[in-house]
Amino acid sequence: MAASIKSTADREIVFQRIVKAPRELVFDAFTDRDHIGHWWGPHGFTTTTETMDVKPGGTWRFVMHGPDGRDYKNLITYREVTRPERLVYDHGEPEGVDPFDVTVTFETVREGTRVTLTMICSSAEAKAELVKFGAAEGGHQTLHRLEMHTERMRARAAQKPYAITRTFAAPRDLVWKAWTEPKRLAEWWGPKGCKIEIGSFDLRPGGIFHYAMTYSTGSRMWGRFLYRDVRAPDRLVWFNSFSNELGGITRAPFNADWPLEMENITTFREKGGKTEVALESRPFGAGPAEIELFEGFFASLDQGFGGTMDQLAAYLASAQS
Repeated sequence: MAASIKSTADREIVFQRIVKAPRELVFDAFTDRDHIGHWWGPHGFTTTTETMDVKPGGTWRFVMHGPDGRDYKNLITYREVTRPERLVYDHGEPEGVDPFDVTVTFETVREGTRVTLTMICSSAEAKAELVKFGAAEGGHQTLHRLEMHTERMRARAAQKPYAITRTFAAPRDLVWKAWTEPKRLAEWWGPKGCKIEIGSFDLRPGGIFHYAMTYSTGSRMWGRFLYRDVRAPDRLVWFNSFSNELGGITRAPFNADWPLEMENITTFREKGGKTEVALESRPFGAGPAEIELFEGFFASLDQGFGGTMDQLAAYLASAQS
């Protein structure tokens, strides 16, 4: 007697979207912690990854921050990871929602990659509760954000970043503190001759460093960092922009066509008792004209960042551990 196969159709929620990007890149967007925090979740949400280990039996622990200020803890446990074709995992949280299974497939098509995300709930009733929770619309919005992020990833790959590397005669732990403790940061950050005043400082993914720069002429400008990745003492990923007194993003005072936000990746490497700091900076979400303007400013960036690094070297020479 042939075994019967029970249909799961009454328990499934299926989302599908064609993303105009290569399959490998789309798979990376799902499995690389540097990428997934930029797009995961419905519009208005941000995501902070606590741990991520994409392998069978590995887990992804993360917190989704809602636009209403609420936090939602999530836990994903991977069952199958077949690059770049398929992911299968158990979604065990958030609190108040029954666990459900997810299968994500990545299929190369003429336009790019067809992403199919299938959620299988424990029962039809659990599916109804999940839909009531907002899963249906949230899933469509999440895949839309994925599409927008892959477009930015492709544009980013074509951009030439500004890069500067300096080696400091100081241990890495001290250099890390200089970058991540507000009182230390205020001692050296910014153009030579300006004074830094701390408005707020929150060193965590999604946290903001808001500061004012006061020049010897008396003029004052506000700036801010938005931290995306904080891995002590190896790596900082942060977005910086000009700001107003309330912390909102504003256009550059010297040129309204300057990119609105800059993505910065800073790495810290030990080298024989010294510390090598490498910084890469590129426009985030910028158009061709903004990118062209940015690349035309490389000589000015050399002068600005070079002077800032000189101030860091002077600070480290006298700093206490």
